[in-house]
Amino acid sequence: MSIIKTKDGTEIYYKDWGQGRPVVFSHGWPLSADAWDPQMLFLGQNGYRVIAHDRRGHGRSSQPWNGNDMDTYADDLAALVEALDLKDATLVGHSTGGGEVARYIGRHGSGRVAGAVLIGAVPPLMLKTANNPGGLPISAFDEIRDALFADRSQFFKDLSMPFYGYNKPVKNPFSKPITHSSERPSQSIRPPMPPPEPQTSRPIHLRRPFYDRGKLPADLDQTTTAAPKRVFTHS
Repeated sequence: MSIIKTKDGTEIYYKDWGQGRPVVFSHGWPLSADAWDPQMLFLGQNGYRVIAHDRRGHGRSSQPWNGNDMDTYADDLAALVEALDLKDATLVGHSTGGGEVARYIGRHGSGRVAGAVLIGAVPPLMLKTANNPGGLPISAFDEIRDALFADRSQFFKDLSMPFYGYNKPVKNPFSKPITHSSERPSQSIRPPMPPPEPQTSRPIHLRRPFYDRGKLPADLDQTTTAAPKRVFTHS
C-alpha cells in the first residue's frame, strides 16, 4: 500500500493514479478515499493525475487517539501534497473534506494550489450559533454520538439512505437500478489500464449527490495572504 507518515507518526494511506495535472480528493465523514473511485477513474482516463487519501481515523490509515481535529486534518493533507511534490493542484473536498481543503489553504497557503472545489462542505460552520443561525443545533450532533455508541452498524445503515439519496428516483434513464449497499459486496475500483494514447487535460466537471449543504466563507482564513485562482462550490 502507498503510505506516508506524518510528524506525529500517523500513517496516512493514499492512492495515486494516472498522469497529468494533479487533482486531490478529500472525502467526507465517515467515508474513505474509495468514495471518490468513480470520479478518479473518469479523470484518470482523461489526462489527470488523481490522488485521494484516507483521513486519519478512517479507512486504511492509522486510528490515533489524538489529532482528530480540522487543523491536523489540514496538516496531514499538506504532508501528502508535499511528499508527492504536487504543484498546480486542484483540491476537491466533500463535507468534512471541504473543511479540510479550506483549512489547508488557510494554514498552508495556495502556493501549490490552482483551484479548489467544495462540495456540500462544512465551512463556514455546521453548528448553530448566534452568528450562524442557519446551522444545526448541538442536539443534532449529540444524537449522532449517542446513535454511534448505541449501535454503530445500525447507525451507518440508517445514514446511508439520506447520505447517498438512493431512495429518490433515478433521473438518468441509462442508469442501472441502485441496490442497497448490503446487497452487493463492497470493493473499490482498481486503477484502470493507461489509455492507448496520452490525452491532454480537460476542464473538470464533477457532480454527485450529497445530503449536507454548505457555503464557502468569504474569507477562508485571516492568516492566508492569497486565495486559489479558482474556487467552486456545490451545495
